[in-house]
Amino acid sequence: MHAKGSLEVICGSMFSGKSEELIRRLRRAEFAKQKIMVFKHSLDDRKTIKHVISHNSNKIEALAIRDPRIILDHVNPAIEIVGIDEVQFFDLSIINVILNLIESGKKVLVAGLDLDFRGIPFGPMPSLMALSDKTLKLKAICMTCGNDAHFSQRIVNGAPAKFNDPIILPGAEEFYQARCRTCFKIDKHAQL
Repeated sequence: MHAKGSLEVICGSMFSGKSEELIRRLRRAEFAKQKIMVFKHSLDDRKTIKHVISHNSNKIEALAIRDPRIILDHVNPAIEIVGIDEVQFFDLSIINVILNLIESGKKVLVAGLDLDFRGIPFGPMPSLMALSDKTLKLKAICMTCGNDAHFSQRIVNGAPAKFNDPIILPGAEEFYQARCRTCFKIDKHAQL
């Protein structure tokens, strides 16, 4: 019987340091001579399509994809650790891809937003957090009051976005602010 892998989830709001932490862990693995492969969703083309890049410009080479099943085609037996950034953008098929990687002995590190701009659990994140061996929930600093923030406030023309706006709008400082629960504003509260 072969050893199974594991899943670690790094989550939080915009500007909480998710990509930075993912890059840090992957660089550490490289330093230890472990073989890694890194993926990101092709929607994330803010600064570069060929790298996962943090807000403070640290980066690591990555393959940008849309269909998560492509990951299985690129991860060969020598790969020990698979990193996936912006995992919330993938459809739910990413869950089975990750479970297959774990079953084959891979350590999987994923980073993503746990909540969308409406304050609702984002895409596959709730399932991945429930299935994870370890979950790290990072907080940003509220850009309004300075308290701990775990919401991503989308701003459109200087005002909070509307609940029924499109869920995915890639961007950074130009569209989003980190907000605490008190300062987070939306025209309709989430009902799950």
